[in-house]
Amino acid sequence: MSILGQLADHARVRTERAKQRLPLPVLQARSAAMPRGTFAFETALKRPNLSFICECKKASPSKVLIAEEFPYLQIARDYEAAGADCISVLTEPKWFLGSDRFLQEIAETVSIPCLRKDFTVDAYMIHEAKLLGASAVLLICAILTPQQLRDFLAVCDALGLSALVEAHDENEVRMALDAGARIIGVNNRNLKDFTVDTDNSQWLRQLVPSDVLFVSESGVKDRTDVQRLQDLGADAVLIGETLMRAPDKKARLLELKGMLWRKSSYAG
Repeated sequence: MSILGQLADHARVRTERAKQRLPLPVLQARSAAMPRGTFAFETALKRPNLSFICECKKASPSKVLIAEEFPYLQIARDYEAAGADCISVLTEPKWFLGSDRFLQEIAETVSIPCLRKDFTVDAYMIHEAKLLGASAVLLICAILTPQQLRDFLAVCDALGLSALVEAHDENEVRMALDAGARIIGVNNRNLKDFTVDTDNSQWLRQLVPSDVLFVSESGVKDRTDVQRLQDLGADAVLIGETLMRAPDKKARLLELKGMLWRKSSYAG
């Protein structure tokens, strides 16, 4: 089984355990009692300049431990201070050493939107995300059926949460578009074997209409990568390991943002 398949299976196990602790009807009632979300995540990505989604993660399946010391609240503050538009928070506990607590505390600390970065396999996880303070969730085409994707997007819309719909190939991009995705993220990292190829964004960008937000994920290492993705018409970049390995995350983000002026005039 691929790493992605293992991640999805473990997410199903985690969700079933969570349902035993807090049944779905109770969770739904709690999320319904909260104010409806305002789709703040996608609003942030619509700004004129290239948007930066900066990630808080302690580990990954490919790199194992990335940050032995993980002062996640300070990291989030540094990202916000350096002009991050959104923060992506890993909550997957087994391979990424994430935690729901990280997301909840970061969302309470910063004023910019937070994405729950996890392997969403059940609508239960979307309601959880709202309770944790997320403005958006990740939906990965490779672990969902077309009907599940449509259903999960409908749940997000009802709760006022944005959905970053992740695709890795042409078929998955079409699946995302057919389901009505408003934000498509092309992962340059193949989650089946964790190889990285930023040319993936260049190829798939041309398949995404200009009225759908386009996010390039993974593999961004320096200003040249950022500029290249800006030139091909990306609306946002999601950057994880490059920032997490930087001793001074604020300075590193400012460096990555330094040569940006405005988005290209890509018309789709």
